[in-house]
Amino acid sequence: MIQVAINGYGTIGKRVADAVREQPDMEVLGVAKTRPNFEAETAVEKGYPLYAAIEERADRFAEAGLEIAGPVEDLVANADVVVDATPSGIGAENKSLYEEYDTPALYQGGEDAELVDVSFNARSNFEAATGAQHVRVVSCNTTGLSRVIAPLQEAYGVEKVRATLVRRGGDPGQTSRGPINDILPDPVTIPSHHGPDVETIFPDLDIDTLGMKVPATLMHMHSLNVTLEEAVDAAEIRDRFADESRLFLIPESMSIDGSGKLKEYAHDVGRPRGDLWENCIWEESISTVGRDCYLFQGIHQESDVVPENVDAIRAVLGASDATDSIATTNEHLGIGF
Repeated sequence: MIQVAINGYGTIGKRVADAVREQPDMEVLGVAKTRPNFEAETAVEKGYPLYAAIEERADRFAEAGLEIAGPVEDLVANADVVVDATPSGIGAENKSLYEEYDTPALYQGGEDAELVDVSFNARSNFEAATGAQHVRVVSCNTTGLSRVIAPLQEAYGVEKVRATLVRRGGDPGQTSRGPINDILPDPVTIPSHHGPDVETIFPDLDIDTLGMKVPATLMHMHSLNVTLEEAVDAAEIRDRFADESRLFLIPESMSIDGSGKLKEYAHDVGRPRGDLWENCIWEESISTVGRDCYLFQGIHQESDVVPENVDAIRAVLGASDATDSIATTNEHLGIGF
């Protein structure tokens, strides 16, 4: 069994821990927190060994009635791989710890691409991460864009991508985030950081991205225009996307007209935390004009990178190829509607 350490048990870390637990070839060795809070209590209730990420704060856990298994150094030393799910910038600070114990580490999309050996998307460049020591699982938006670009590029060739990203102001639990009643160009300059980030997966891709931030917490929304190298009928693209396990084509018959109903649907079908691991593409939005393909897709920022982290674990350890890993992850998480 692959022994997985989770350093950071917040929005992403707790989801990755639960996803790892569901895999037949993996085990959660432990999770590390900087302080006691409701998530630390939940980790203990779920049976995850809890480690102190900051030694000087270890006594706070005891004061809160939480037993810890030791310092994060012990967790890293005994793990086969570490998933660093700490806030942006902290992963870079933790890199030396992972190097000290020669433990391969996965970082999240908030870290700089220069920090790692390779940026990762399971659908697009799984093999590039094989045997790497430091791998960055790209952000939720880059993950969503990569999942759409890969099959289009393979089938038809991509000349140009133009994407407008309408981004939520914050996650539901991020009470300090905004805007509260505003719509912000974010950034006001072009491109947004998402285009260059996609190029860490597709180095030769011509892509422009614009970003804006809105007062919502549920999901991101992408308006996508892809100029292909040949004219293709929209029905053919719909059929090709239907074969992609992490693309959910929302049928018009479901009457899902926005992110709110998408999240309601996820809760109704029993998804943990109402998570949507797949890109959610409105099927009727997929249209073509000559060589230009257009679509709208919803991206659940809290969860779409979770299966990618699971696949990245197998990639860095050389434990599987892309096809088998994706299939195993999908089966044991219940990905696919």
